[in-house]
Amino acid sequence: MAQPLMPKATAVWLVENTALTFEQIAAFCGLHALEIKAIADGEVAVGMVGFDPIASGQLTKAEIERGERTPTARLCLQVQDLPQPVQRSKGPRYTPVTKRGDKPDAIAWLLKTHPELSDAQLSRLIGTTKPTIAAVRDRTHWNAQNIKPRNPVLSGLCTQRELDEALAQVRRHPVPVVEHDAEPETHDDD
Repeated sequence: MAQPLMPKATAVWLVENTALTFEQIAAFCGLHALEIKAIADGEVAVGMVGFDPIASGQLTKAEIERGERTPTARLCLQVQDLPQPVQRSKGPRYTPVTKRGDKPDAIAWLLKTHPELSDAQLSRLIGTTKPTIAAVRDRTHWNAQNIKPRNPVLSGLCTQRELDEALAQVRRHPVPVVEHDAEPETHDDD
């Protein structure tokens, strides 16, 4: 069963403001009846401000009155019809200043251990730009002499799951490698 937000604070409010039984409050808040009794006796949650479940939309006044009239009735958490927060879309994410210096090291590690990853995938994984990737690859980066390949997962620049997904994507859709020959093949139709 779903529990209310801040169950102990909700229990404090229900003990102070309603005539519900300890068992009803305990069942609604997901706590033990003895804990509710201790809250009522002032032994637990001393000084805790109660959280109003009516104001937060978790209970209705009618539901509380129904519970007060029938001591065996269980309170039902009100279903929220508010839209839930949307998961943030994938985009550029913030990198702390202390980790920004680790990006060239991570790029060097990925170029060395996973050369099959495209520049776009590297850019997405590390949160860097294609010119930076090219500079690290060509050793023209301004700090090239100090770059030491380091795993971006251990540096905290990406998660192992993100790296595994990028590698799986490359394996599913391999990019054909174009080899440059010294002389192009000629076909004589004699």
